[in-house]
Amino acid sequence: MNRFALTILAVIVAATGATAQDLSLRLPLDCTLGETCFIQQYVDADPGPGARDHTGGPLSYDGHKGTDFRVADVEAMTAGVPVLAPADGMVRALRDGMDDRAITDLAEVEGRECGNGIVLDHGNGWETQLCHLARGSLRVTQGDRVRQGQPLAEIGLSGATQFPHVHIAVRRNGDVVDPFVADLWADEPDYEPGGLLSAGFASDIPDFQAVKAGTADAATLAVDAPALVVWGAMFGARAGDVMTLTIDGPDGREVFANDVTLERTQAEVFRAAGRRLNAARWRGGRYIGTVILSRDGAELDRITTEVTLE
Repeated sequence: MNRFALTILAVIVAATGATAQDLSLRLPLDCTLGETCFIQQYVDADPGPGARDHTGGPLSYDGHKGTDFRVADVEAMTAGVPVLAPADGMVRALRDGMDDRAITDLAEVEGRECGNGIVLDHGNGWETQLCHLARGSLRVTQGDRVRQGQPLAEIGLSGATQFPHVHIAVRRNGDVVDPFVADLWADEPDYEPGGLLSAGFASDIPDFQAVKAGTADAATLAVDAPALVVWGAMFGARAGDVMTLTIDGPDGREVFANDVTLERTQAEVFRAAGRRLNAARWRGGRYIGTVILSRDGAELDRITTEVTLE
């Protein structure tokens, strides 16, 4: 069976008898969690047809067998984010040569869902698999021995994926292990139940694909732009979440404010709102946009952005 297939039949276990002494993992990305990278999805802890993460939350999908560390958009990916060895080990297998592109038809990558990837053997039956690496970025070959924290490749968009990330799967003797349940992290990442990925200004409601690409955030706009729109993108959206979007003008006064209530639980969404031009031109200068994400009446995250009208 192809070791890179993400459809390997395995029982999700809590690593019976496993301890942090068997395997100690570091984050597989050179990034700052909550700022330059985010955990989008966890191992599916639901043994049935549903899906839930290890906390009982919805940050997973049915049958998901790893943890997904993502960056905000393709622009961040192309800047080059190193994927690091999560622990000492030997390169058992690898693949390169698959394009970095979002897949809409899984049949295109059947049997190669992992995309460009690396399998590391850590001994004592432990192995990790790193998927969706950038084409041409792999720095190791089969049989190489690697040290924990060593750069192996860069984050990509290859294989069965819709967003740039590295999927890390942990297995012992072929069985899937959730590193959060088994306490395998040397420094366990905080659980973030959702959060903001990015924000920006535009002269109209941007296309979601442009938001995902990282090209929807204008640094400058013309003073006669037809509208002034602020947008925010988030992961881990839950029905009932509220996204507050505000714009403050060059004089510090509020130009626009709006609360948007999300109607569905979704892995990734964006919302945008703003004002149409109702005069000859906007006042020139710097405008500040603020996006606040609230859940159950409490602020969960916020991000600011700015644009210059000239």
